Amino acid sequence: MAMSISPTMLRVEAMRQVRNPYTLAFTLGMPVAMYLLFGASMGYGDLSAGHGNVKFYVMVSMAAYGCAVAMSSLSSLAATESKQGWGRQLAMTPLGTTGYAVTKLLTSLAFAALAVVLVFAAGFATGAEASDAWRWWASAGIMLGLGLIFGLYGLGVGLFFNSDTAAALASISMTFFAFFGNVFMPLDGVMLDIARFTPLYGFVALSRWPLTDGLLTTGQTDPLWAVVLNILAWLAVFVVLVMVGTKRSYSRR
Repeated sequence: MAMSISPTMLRVEAMRQVRNPYTLAFTLGMPVAMYLLFGASMGYGDLSAGHGNVKFYVMVSMAAYGCAVAMSSLSSLAATESKQGWGRQLAMTPLGTTGYAVTKLLTSLAFAALAVVLVFAAGFATGAEASDAWRWWASAGIMLGLGLIFGLYGLGVGLFFNSDTAAALASISMTFFAFFGNVFMPLDGVMLDIARFTPLYGFVALSRWPLTDGLLTTGQTDPLWAVVLNILAWLAVFVVLVMVGTKRSYSRR
């Protein structure tokens, strides 16, 4: 019977990503830098926001963004490696294809968690505050749990596009979605209406929920059902993307 996971491969895979400057810059460094730029260095950071302050609001936003980038970009790498035949090679070892997939998923989740920890540490060090300690844990738990959705997105992108562009496309598209999804800056009017239909909107809104209870900077309130509907709709889209990408990948062989 094939092994479900290999501690050795998990360690090797983690170290390979740690030595990858792209991973360090975009999945770990950029979210922290964005928090320091838009949260810690701004004069309005100590103003009240929901059950905490603006720094906490920005911190959660950037941590959620970092989580999504880590899950999508590393999962896309797994898909491209599989297309290159690495998965078939592993199928002949005690690890097996399932073990390979689980190892990749755990690596992606570990880097997503590391991105969240680093942004939260930067927030803690620079005065991000919430009225209750559980709000820190709740926000982190929501984003790490739901971040698996973007693992599906990365997998679909990796299967659908060629290996040279998949990882870059996955992370760049997350940045695009963040700009137009009310993540990097507060949106209003028509732009906010458009943002509600973007992939990161529901994910980040729910991650902020322990702080905001759905209240936006514009004074509007998002109903919980609308946020959850956004997440479920994009989950369905990403599942279809994986299915189409898988079919496309097999047709090219």
